[in-house]
Amino acid sequence: MQEKPKLNLPKFSGFKISLFSKKEEQLPKEEDVWPFKRTVCETLEEAMAEHPYLKAYLESLPEKPKYILNLELELEGPGQDTNILYPLGLGIYAHIDIGGEIGKYNIIEPQKPDRQLLDELEEAVATLVKDKEYSGPKEYVLASLFNQAIKKKLVKLSKDIDEKAVLYHFLREKIGHSFIDGFLADPWLEDVSIPGEGKVFVYHKMFGHLETNVDVSKDEINRLLKNISERYGKVLSYTHPIIDIHLPDGSRFNIVYGEDISLRGSNFTIRKFPKEPISVAQLIRWKTLSPELGAYLWMLFEIGISAMVCGETASGKTTTLNALMGFISSDAKIISIEETPEVNLFHKNWIREVTRLHTGAPVTMFDLLKAALRQRPDYIIVGEIRGEEGRVAFQAIETGHPVISTMHAGTLGQLFQRLTSYP
Repeated sequence: MQEKPKLNLPKFSGFKISLFSKKEEQLPKEEDVWPFKRTVCETLEEAMAEHPYLKAYLESLPEKPKYILNLELELEGPGQDTNILYPLGLGIYAHIDIGGEIGKYNIIEPQKPDRQLLDELEEAVATLVKDKEYSGPKEYVLASLFNQAIKKKLVKLSKDIDEKAVLYHFLREKIGHSFIDGFLADPWLEDVSIPGEGKVFVYHKMFGHLETNVDVSKDEINRLLKNISERYGKVLSYTHPIIDIHLPDGSRFNIVYGEDISLRGSNFTIRKFPKEPISVAQLIRWKTLSPELGAYLWMLFEIGISAMVCGETASGKTTTLNALMGFISSDAKIISIEETPEVNLFHKNWIREVTRLHTGAPVTMFDLLKAALRQRPDYIIVGEIRGEEGRVAFQAIETGHPVISTMHAGTLGQLFQRLTSYP
């Protein structure tokens, strides 16, 4: 039985816009900022009443799905005819239907307006911020600017356009992560990817690979990737087309940009990780480890063992490494070295270092590992050994520094082959 994922509603960071003005604009109330109910509805009837777009979606189906609040408690397991609906927060829902050849994962949210309308809104808001002062959470400021743009008719909405839906997508684009927000909000997803123009695909902890109803163009993908890379201070261009981004929720966002190296257009993959470190007890419940092996590893870590956690892609190497770190004394000095932050520890004396490859003078894992040897650590964690840092890691072990790392290898023989071959 897997750990019950927590339903974490998306939270947007607050900030202040401070511009020179004699007059400070009044911010809207919370109910005017969020056009749809943010909390989880207890029943399907309540959800349909609160969210008309959900009602319209369900009425288009031949059969209503079962409404579930907790998949682990209310669902015995995946079946060939599974048809369920569960809330993700912020008025977003996930509908899973396993009835066809390939399982479907449908995101249900307000209908998105035309790209031209959103661009016009952005231009209108840009003109409004020139002569007023705004202070408060970002979503409140943007909602106030949106209301002003509509009130002053800087942007015209036709009668058939839902103003609440426009506000929802405007806020999602400016402070969220565009069309991937729903996927990031789902604690049951492990992997979100798009191979190029077309459908988004996900890997669900209970149902495996699923095809979604989110269909995006090359322009939408490139717009998202550019916005996210700029927001998190990464350089994304045709000269630097491959980057990794660490999202606030701990997810790893891998980007491959441009048609010259990705023939179907830019693609990305998001690997999601638990916010809280998994415990060894949980690994034993999942039968990743036996109680005897867990106790044996505990004894070894007590005396300062070095170890490598090996396995194939998405086999749980980093999850296992994080859990094993619970065997290390809470007052130990630990240095972790990674390209993309994935290690998650509870230790207070934890130095967390990451590489810098695309801005300024490059700092590699090899450089950080050499520096760590001069910092007197009790343990060194190398997120993943791929190249020449492996030589330094073994030199560190020989000098008495315990090292924990992960490595891609399906068997012990493959591990030895990788360690003794040229990277």
